[in-house]
Amino acid sequence: MNISAQIKGLSYKPLLCAERRDYAFKDLEEALKNSVFNLNAGKDHKIAVSRWVSPKRTRSYPYARVYDTLSFSGRRITIIPIVKDEGKRGDRDFLQWDTISLMSLIGIYAIIGYYTSAERNARHPDKITNQQFDARYLKKRIREILSYQSDALHWNLSEIDRVGSYVQRALENYETISKKTGVEMHSHKTFERRITKLRKGAEEFRNLSRQLAKDAQMREIVTVQPKERLAGTKASVTIKNYLGGLYYFTADEVELKGTDIHLIEAKHARNALPSIDDIKDALIKMLLYTNLQDVEADGKKLNAKAVLKLTVGKPLARLSVIQEKTLTLLKEEAQKNNFQIRMRQIG
Repeated sequence: MNISAQIKGLSYKPLLCAERRDYAFKDLEEALKNSVFNLNAGKDHKIAVSRWVSPKRTRSYPYARVYDTLSFSGRRITIIPIVKDEGKRGDRDFLQWDTISLMSLIGIYAIIGYYTSAERNARHPDKITNQQFDARYLKKRIREILSYQSDALHWNLSEIDRVGSYVQRALENYETISKKTGVEMHSHKTFERRITKLRKGAEEFRNLSRQLAKDAQMREIVTVQPKERLAGTKASVTIKNYLGGLYYFTADEVELKGTDIHLIEAKHARNALPSIDDIKDALIKMLLYTNLQDVEADGKKLNAKAVLKLTVGKPLARLSVIQEKTLTLLKEEAQKNNFQIRMRQIG
């Protein structure tokens, strides 16, 4: 099933956001040791910041970190590396347009960064680790956001226009890191091909990344991971926002009941409850699904109903005190934001 919808605005009340530690602006380098924090940059200039380890959305739960800033009423910033190269024997991930456009959709100002230092991995000497951003560069970009008069959408579009130079800087830094650590990086030719494409402008970048995302979406539709244990049918969900941008998602399961279509995000746990990061990752989907309008499938107008399905391996009676608190807040968040929670025990 192929579903289309629009998002014209977002309304959502998060309740599971982690506490964020406050840091002075001058202490940004220390703050960056955290994945989420508040930054005080002078009078009336407090911001909430999240940091991505990799531009790939399936690594280290970046959506969970972004979720943790949603409770902040002021400006929210996320820092994302344009590329992360762990060495020729390791992974290399590139930023995609869909990530930036999603941040725009939920009102997050994105700073596209690049790593300037790293260490040789002691356990895997053909890889690098402990990659660090340049705090001075990030301070400069944060100051620009603080004085920026427009919204996150326009800021992020301007960031996309500069991606060619960001990739070039990342390449130069990885060359330096390679010389210092003695670790060989991935082929420069791939970098250069990406730079050539990105320099054609934001539209080329959008088109390239959208097609990559759509291809990935179609692969996911026909692939059911064993851990998901799904009973329904997967479906593509194409969302259009007021920018005209298209977002390609895959609903883990869909159920059609009359004119209601249930869009189900599923999380599985071997124990009594999925991890808090897994849950927060799913809540980003709830944020989107609860705000869908003009929903259609095969030319038929439908009402979208968001569902979070938690498949657990042990009885809820075995929940820890912390898990019980998490589940209580999750149920309250579902009630406030009009999505369903379904619990299913297996084994």
